Amino acid sequence: MASLKDLRNRIASVKATQKITKAMQMVAAAKLRRAQEAAEAARPYSERIASVMRNIAGAMEGGDVASPLMAGTGKDDTHLLVVFTSDRGLCGGFNAQIVRLVREHVRRLEAAGKVVKIISVGKKGTDIMRRDFGSKIVARLDHSGHRTANFAEAEAVADMVMDLFAKGEFDVATIFFSAFENVITQRPTAQRIIPADVGVTDGESAAPVAEGGALYEYEPEPEAILEDLIPRNIKVQVFRALLENAASEQGARMSAMDNATRNAGDMINKLSISYNRQRQAQITTELIEIIAGAEAL
Repeated sequence: MASLKDLRNRIASVKATQKITKAMQMVAAAKLRRAQEAAEAARPYSERIASVMRNIAGAMEGGDVASPLMAGTGKDDTHLLVVFTSDRGLCGGFNAQIVRLVREHVRRLEAAGKVVKIISVGKKGTDIMRRDFGSKIVARLDHSGHRTANFAEAEAVADMVMDLFAKGEFDVATIFFSAFENVITQRPTAQRIIPADVGVTDGESAAPVAEGGALYEYEPEPEAILEDLIPRNIKVQVFRALLENAASEQGARMSAMDNATRNAGDMINKLSISYNRQRQAQITTELIEIIAGAEAL
């Protein structure tokens, strides 16, 4: 049985840990508000740019699509998976859930005889995936130089993906991130970006149809618009994934630190009860010894 000194030291240690987890919870709550606002502000733009691409692609039905980024290579033999995770831990199962979705996707592709390549964005995801997919990781990136997600960072990732596509390194590219729903719920998501996916994604409403079946004339030609719009769309979708991931990370960290703070409080209560019982037993023993000694005299 632990001594009273050991119990006191352990209670003090848990209280110090509780202060840290409480502080981290408050910091995560402050960061979550800004990250959530940024993620929600980016959604309308990313959805509307996809809507514009749907409209232009519909106007080009029956014609040749100018950009291979939208048409693809005509094959799906090699898949590139761009996985967004966090650089820091203490955020519950946030990273593990994303990697679990990636692992399931990789198994399906390999079962179908496909070649898989991975770009890992985030230190924690790299550490987890290195054990299972070390030979498949072609690039490792992290956000350590950026305090918040920014478009320049997304542009760098998107440019890397498009450069690899131009070199014929893959046929299909998919990004993996965690879509933010609320503090409790973060949904691991996979979204294809090459060839451009102009369909309706989960949780996204279809573009409204113009009344009277209006037809649009484009200036310049649709092919020229898509030539500029498709790379921009890839960058926007990557930026949205970064923002969603940032909000999801802070939400997961806030929940994890709240649970840790509660667990520390429960442990302090149990240790305090054990300490008081043992102290009471020790005091009772000493009183019995004093009384027995007095009676012996």
